[in-house]
Amino acid sequence: MSKICVVGNSVAKSRKPEEAPLAGWGQFLTDFVMPYHEVRNYARDAMTARTYFLERLPTLLELLEPGDVVLIDFGTVEQRFDNPMRYHGPREFKEFMYLYVEAIRAQGAVPVLMTSASRCTFDSEGNVADTLGEYPQLMREAAAETGSGLVDLHAFTTRMLQELGPQRARQYFRWVDAGEHPNHPDGFIDSTHFNEIGAREVARIVAIGLHNSPAVPRGFVNPEAVAMTPDFPPPAAEFTVEKPEFALYADHRHGNPPVFGSPSAGKLVSAMGKFAGTADPGTSYLLFFENGGYVGGTRVSQDGKWLWRRVLNWTAGDHLLQAVGITDHGPTPVASLPFTVKDWVAPPVVISPKDGGYTSTRPRFTGTAEPGVSKIAILENGRLIASVAVAPDGQWKVTHPHVWKPGTYTLDFVAVFSAIHSVPVRVTMKVHGVPPDNWIRQSALVSREPCNDSPCEHYPYGGGQ
Repeated sequence: MSKICVVGNSVAKSRKPEEAPLAGWGQFLTDFVMPYHEVRNYARDAMTARTYFLERLPTLLELLEPGDVVLIDFGTVEQRFDNPMRYHGPREFKEFMYLYVEAIRAQGAVPVLMTSASRCTFDSEGNVADTLGEYPQLMREAAAETGSGLVDLHAFTTRMLQELGPQRARQYFRWVDAGEHPNHPDGFIDSTHFNEIGAREVARIVAIGLHNSPAVPRGFVNPEAVAMTPDFPPPAAEFTVEKPEFALYADHRHGNPPVFGSPSAGKLVSAMGKFAGTADPGTSYLLFFENGGYVGGTRVSQDGKWLWRRVLNWTAGDHLLQAVGITDHGPTPVASLPFTVKDWVAPPVVISPKDGGYTSTRPRFTGTAEPGVSKIAILENGRLIASVAVAPDGQWKVTHPHVWKPGTYTLDFVAVFSAIHSVPVRVTMKVHGVPPDNWIRQSALVSREPCNDSPCEHYPYGGGQ
């Protein structure tokens, strides 16, 4: 009996009932596979292409047999500059895909690369927004360059979400209002991970991709199962409210207005910003408006908490959001929150090192960034070598922990705000020190190993810092 093995992260991982409504597409793949084949889901939380390759792939390789199929699903989090332990530069990402393919083929198994599923995010015009950047294309290129099978899940799910539209799409995700699900009494907004109906549909799409892939042997997929087209889910509750503007312009109001807890008034937020707060007891629903037009709504929990994110992305610039609570006695007074949406980040200013200037073997990087920027990412040859928080006054600084060899190096500095980042600022620096092939270094190592202390105060001087 040949196996289909799933390698990936939290989007594919199988979930237990107590984790509902969270579900992974890998747990439903069995529904679309012929009964004489087995699906084993080895996807795990918090995995990137790097961590899975180093920590978990060796165990899988021991279990593979000739003819097995391995689905490799990465690219959801590797583009995140704001998380240094997860970020993979473009070349590093592709190099790991080459390594996966090589290792799996060495066991006689069939590697199939997968682009990541789209997120539930729509631009202001109602089109699915691309939040994965260049990583789907990197996966396509890796598949073509290695001659591997490809399931273009990003393209398939983008089409699926576009067909669902903004009003229905969130019904496929772990996105619930306060009081809607017992596991998330205060609400939960997750535009990346699927719920059970969404995960099952994505599994069907994956199976179709496998069935149509020339690289996958015939007979794995049950064609009758994948041919069963699911019914669209109903519109989310916020899109079924009738005549919501009546609440905004009502003459009589009761109780207190809702309270915005976050973000604070006037704060810079991303186009996908979340809003949270409280309302008086007895408030069952909140309606949100901008410029007199209804933009969405959410339930309120029994203890008065609420959480909301607009399905459509906000446009850049200043906004004034109004909220009205609905009670058994009528609408509440109106609450207002001004905020500013930022969809573009200015590059950071690099003060040190100066472009083309000299630095010591322990380089110190300093500079400034515009308001709202949270981190500066520093890269060399596309690989992240440092990440530093930006102070409230816009200043940032970090000393690199490693001793650098003398030479000339090119670095890129990137400003990060929420899920967006700036174009890089490129700086060339010259590290001053004793060259590795100089007699001062070589003579100290004739009879001794290099010293781990830095700087080394032992005799003779070995040429270090």
